[in-house]
Amino acid sequence: MNEMYSLGLSIHSVVAFAILGVIFMNLFLLISKNDLKEYKRLHSIVLWPITFSVLGVTIFTGIIMMAAKHLDFSFANIIMILISIVYIALEVKRVKSLKYLSDTKEHAFNAYKPIARTILQVEFILILMLSLGMWLL
Repeated sequence: MNEMYSLGLSIHSVVAFAILGVIFMNLFLLISKNDLKEYKRLHSIVLWPITFSVLGVTIFTGIIMMAAKHLDFSFANIIMILISIVYIALEVKRVKSLKYLSDTKEHAFNAYKPIARTILQVEFILILMLSLGMWLL
C-alpha cells in the first residue's frame, strides 16, 4: 500500500511539473503568434486538449491518492482542490473569450493578448506556488 501511495505521489509531482510546462507553452505561443486564425486552430487542435488532459491526470492522481489515504482532508489537500477549481475557471474564461473573438476585426487578437497573458501568468504563479509547497513539504 505504501508503494502505491509513493508511486502516485511521484506521478502527481511529475504531472504538476507538466502543467507548468503546458502553461509556459501556451504563454509562449500566445506571445509568438500574430495571426488569430492560426492561433485559434493551434489552440483548438493541440493546446486545449493537452491542457485539460494534463489537468485531468493531475486531478485523477490526486483523487487516487486521497482514496489511498481514506479521504483524509488536510489543509494542503483543500488548497490543492481550491486552486484546481480556480485554474479550471480561469482556463474556461480564457478559452471562452478566444472562442467568441471575431476573426474579421482587425485588432481583436491584439486586444485579447494582454488579457490572456495575465490569466496565464496568474495560472503559472498559482501552480508554481502549489507545486513548490508540494515538493518542499
